[in-house]
Amino acid sequence: MVVTVSLVALFGLVLFFLLRSRALGAGAAFIAAGFGFFLASTGAAKPINTLAASLIETVQKL
Repeated sequence: MVVTVSLVALFGLVLFFLLRSRALGAGAAFIAAGFGFFLASTGAAKPINTLAASLIETVQKL
């Protein structure tokens, strides 16, 4: 759960800076956030969480 919250904060921060630098429009940010929200409620959420946890474990072991 801690990893998920951290990734959400990280992606939120990236979206914020992309909006601020005008590299990403408000509509695109809304679609990106909506995509993430709806993706989390599909069957793809568990494999994505497993992949993210695996990548984080790998980085920690380096």
